[in-house]
Formats: sequence, structure tokens, C-alpha cells
Amino acid sequence: MFSLPELQAQLTAFRAKLAEASEHTNRAVELLDEAREVIVNAHEQADAWVPPELAAAVDRLGKDADRLRAADDLVNTYLARL
Repeated sequence: MFSLPELQAQLTAFRAKLAEASEHTNRAVELLDEAREVIVNAHEQADAWVPPELAAAVDRLGKDADRLRAADDLVNTYLARL
């Protein structure tokens, strides 16, 4: 069992990892957006083909980012109550 200071330290470390994961997720979304732009710009037609996997990846990363924010909010609320 953790003491209160140990629990707070563990939760603070967890929040740091959540922030790191969020940064990586956001960067992945940026890279996918850049990939979409490159694909569309590479085609000189009005209806450029974009792989459906790209949209699925962007959607999945968006959901992951939402989950990370929700987890961070929960940890923040829990820390505030300690």
C-alpha cells in the first residue's frame, strides 16, 4: 500500500506518461495530415484518391487522443481530491 505522498508521486509520473503519449498521438495525426496533403497534391485531378486506411488511422488516433485526455482529467480530479 502506498502512502499519500507516494501515491501522489506515482500519479504525477503517470500524468507525465499520459502527456508524452498525447504528444506522440498528436504528432502522428500531424504526420497523417501531411501524408494526405502529399497524396492529394501528387494527383493533379480534382478527385484525388486517398487510401481509406488513412482516414481510419486519423479517426482512430483522434479517439486515442480523446481517451488520453479523459484519463488525464480523471487523474487530475483524483489528485485534487487527495
